[in-house]
Amino acid sequence: MTDKPLQARVTLDHELARLRDNVLKLSHLAHRAIEQAVQALKEANVDLARQVIADDEQINALRYEVEEHCYTLIVLHQPAARDLRAIVTAIHIAVELERMGDHARGIAKLAIQLSQEPPLKPLIDIPRMAVVCREMLHASLDAYLSRDAELAERTAHRDDEVDQLDEQVYRELLTYMLADPRNITRATYLLWVSHNLERIADRITNICERVVFMITGEMSESTDR
Repeated sequence: MTDKPLQARVTLDHELARLRDNVLKLSHLAHRAIEQAVQALKEANVDLARQVIADDEQINALRYEVEEHCYTLIVLHQPAARDLRAIVTAIHIAVELERMGDHARGIAKLAIQLSQEPPLKPLIDIPRMAVVCREMLHASLDAYLSRDAELAERTAHRDDEVDQLDEQVYRELLTYMLADPRNITRATYLLWVSHNLERIADRITNICERVVFMITGEMSESTDR
């Protein structure tokens, strides 16, 4: 005779593993979108920018697939506290990753606009921001998969690095706008790019907070945002 509680546990563990795999897949898509959007900006690559915009549909679809899977697990398995926290965390992570895709799409759209103008300046701090964001995203998902609260907390504090770079971008671009009004449009577009990256870092910080909640059952803000 089959042990029903044991079989139910095995089934739930299998579904939770599948859920983690889809969250990881979604994070890879968001990571690629961020990388390609900034690459398109640096290279004035309109085709790549358009690809980022088109690929956002895949991110959106997978986000909703993850959410639907989570709700199904809750209804069918009525999970206990630890499993329920893991499922709720997956929902929140999926939402944050989908919004990162939106920010990457926004950068890609700005890349298309800027491709029609001569470069305002060499891009230095914006690519640095993108690198930190991608490193944070990778680390936050490592913390999620390994259930490492300390790593999640360390990663969240890297948001300060992105904020500082965003402030540097703002101050530098402001000098360009004040020096010549003809620079205002291009500088404004670059400010929006920087803002999108700053928001991506905030989204990653939210993921880190949810990972800590999943592990400890405690919810707190890691940084002031």
